[in-house]
Amino acid sequence: MTNPSNGAGPRGPLVIGLAGTIAAGKSTVGQILVEAGAKHCDGDKLVHRLYDPGTPGFDRIVAAFGKDVVGADGLIDRKILGAKVFGKPEEMNRLTTAIGSIAQAIKGVIDEWRRTLGPDDIAVMEAVNLMEPGYARWCDQVWLIGVDDAIAKQRLIETRAMSPEEVDQRLASMVPVEVRAPGADWLHLNNGTLDELRAAIHEELARVRALHTAGQLGESVFDSWWLPIVEQHRERMKKAGVLMADEVD
Repeated sequence: MTNPSNGAGPRGPLVIGLAGTIAAGKSTVGQILVEAGAKHCDGDKLVHRLYDPGTPGFDRIVAAFGKDVVGADGLIDRKILGAKVFGKPEEMNRLTTAIGSIAQAIKGVIDEWRRTLGPDDIAVMEAVNLMEPGYARWCDQVWLIGVDDAIAKQRLIETRAMSPEEVDQRLASMVPVEVRAPGADWLHLNNGTLDELRAAIHEELARVRALHTAGQLGESVFDSWWLPIVEQHRERMKKAGVLMADEVD
C-alpha cells in the first residue's frame, strides 16, 4: 500500500478509514468529521443500497431468508433480518453472499475520491467491517472507536430499545476492540461525553492533517497488522462470498 501523503508520489486527499464497535459512537465521529469539512461515506448504508427493491441483492435475500424480512414499506426490514443472522455465523455468511460485492462498492467510492478530490481535502469511509477483509488498506489512516461493554449495553438499551438478551447477542457478534487495535493508527475509547469526544477528534485530525500537508504522514500501520493474518480470514470470507481487498482489481 502506497500512501500518497508520504512523499512517494503526488499528494492526494487524506482518506481516513473509520471503524468501531457497536454503540461506540462511530457514526457520531463521522458526523464530527463532516462538520470539519470532510467528505463522508457510510459504507454500511452503501451496502444497504445493494439490496434495495429491484436489485439482485434484494431478490437473493428474500429467497434465502423468506418474505417476512420485507417490511410494510417494501424494503428489507434490517431489524427482522438482523434477528435471523446476528450471533449465527452460518446465517451471517448466507446474508453476505446474498448481498453481493461489498468490496467493489467500497473501493469504487474511495477510487472516486482519489480521482476527484484535491490534496487539501479529507474523506472518511465509515464501515463496521472495514478491517478484517482488508478494505482499510485503501485508506491513508485507520481510526478505531471503541467503548467499554457496560457503557455499550446501557446505550443500546436506552437508544435502540433493545432487550438485554438482544444486546448480549449483538456484543457477542462483534470483534473485540483489542483484537483490532494493533491495526489502527488511532484508537479512541468513547466512554465519556460528547464534548470530550469532539475535542479528541479535532485534536487528532489537526495532528494528522498537518503531517499530511507536510508530506510526512507516512504509511498506515494497517498492513503490518493485516498481512500476517489475512490467510486466517480468507477461507471464512470465501465461504461467505466476501472478496478480500487483495482480490479486488
